[in-house]
Order: sequence, then structure tokens, then C-alpha cells
Amino acid sequence: MTNQSHELIDRFHHLAPWRRKAVFVLGALWITLPPLMGFWLIAQLGPVGDWLRARPESGVLLFIACFAVTSGIGVLPTYAQAILGGWVFGATTGSAAAMCGLIAGTAIGFFLARFISGGAIVSLVDANPRGAVIRKALVEASQRRTFFLITLLRLPPNSPFAVANLAMGAAGVRPLPLLAGTAIGMLPRTIVTCAAAATAASTGAHDIQQLVVDKGWMGLAIGLGALLVAMMVIAAVAKKALRSAGLLGEATGSGPPDPNS
Repeated sequence: MTNQSHELIDRFHHLAPWRRKAVFVLGALWITLPPLMGFWLIAQLGPVGDWLRARPESGVLLFIACFAVTSGIGVLPTYAQAILGGWVFGATTGSAAAMCGLIAGTAIGFFLARFISGGAIVSLVDANPRGAVIRKALVEASQRRTFFLITLLRLPPNSPFAVANLAMGAAGVRPLPLLAGTAIGMLPRTIVTCAAAATAASTGAHDIQQLVVDKGWMGLAIGLGALLVAMMVIAAVAKKALRSAGLLGEATGSGPPDPNS
């Protein structure tokens, strides 16, 4: 084991016991629980969608509130809830409602992580050279620069929502650029996901199971393939931008981002 690994372990053990346990439990839950619950929600699109449609006056508000709380505490992933929003409310309303829930969920997860960590995780992040560069670029830069970097970090479709909230809250990122960067960065994939779900719902299928039966595996594969291509394009743009910003590998002819730029 390297000296750096020993240093990381030593710093972790010097945290307050309750903070150490809380951060460990929260991180473990936010890594494992959302994927499992996401599959469950997609399988339950029919009954959950019927429940929301039965409340025309409050359905959207209930969706936003549930999206905010469940994504904020790391129970449900944002992609599954965006699918639900598009499936029930259509592409436009579903996207708007999903973004409202997503921004509120970011705030909940951010302040929850900050309360639990108390800033004590910063020393752990700084013990890793690359982690220190990214943290300083996010925390010590101007708000405009921080907003730009968070937008890039949120753009990839595989960017983990809850774990990112935990890391940014613990590292001391300022809330305003975090919320704004999250909104802009996650907007493209949210729109694409809601539009795909709305298109699937327009077939008249009650749920995913009926959609498969009505359209067959080939029709479903074509739809998923189109969604995958769109996500791959977003991911490619995000990867190039992150590399250029110095947050992913080495950008050609440039070093790590200047925290004061």
C-alpha cells in the first residue's frame, strides 16, 4: 500500500466517528440504491402514472415534490423520474417538471451532504493530487468559472447525481453556481429522456410491458438505439469539454485549470 493510501486512511480515521459513519453509509446508499430503485420505478410506470393522472390539479406538483425529495436523499435516480415525467405529462411539461424537481433535489442533497460532512472531507479529497486540483478549481475559482466547470461535470449522461451532490457539498462548493451549473448541464439529457418517454407513451401503451408486447423487441430496440445515440453524442461533447477544461486527462497543450481564472 502506498504512503498516499496510508495518509488517506489515517485522515479518514481522524474524522469524528459519527461523521465517518454517516458519510460512509450515505455514500454506499447513494451508489447502490438509485440503480435498483430506478429499475423498480420503470417497471411501475403504469400504476404510478395512473396515480398521477388521477390528480390533474396536483399531479405535477406531487411529481416535482417526490422528484426533489427522492433524488435529494439518493433514493431514486434522475433518469428514471425523467422517464416517468415524460411518460405521464409529455415532453414539454414533463421536462419542465423534471428540471424543477432536479434543481430542488440538488439543493436537498447538497445541504444534506454539507451538514453530515461538516467540511471534514476536504482533507481527504486534497490528499489525492487530482482530487485536490478539481476541488480547488471548483471551490477557489470565480463563481463564473465554477458554474462553467459544474456544467461540464453534470453534462455526461453517466454522471452520478447523488454521489456528485455528496462530493460537492462536502468539498464546500458554493450553492449558487452548483444549482445553475446543474440546471444547464443536466437540461439536454433530461429533455432527450422526457421526449423519448413521451414518444413511447403516445403509442397508447399502459406500461413498459405492454409497449414491448405491442411494438415487439425490434421496435423497442430501435427506440432505445435512437435514445442511446443521442446520449452518446451528449457524452462525447461532455468528454471533449471536460478534457479541454483539464478535468479529464490532459488537454492538448494545456495543464490543469487555473483556479483563479
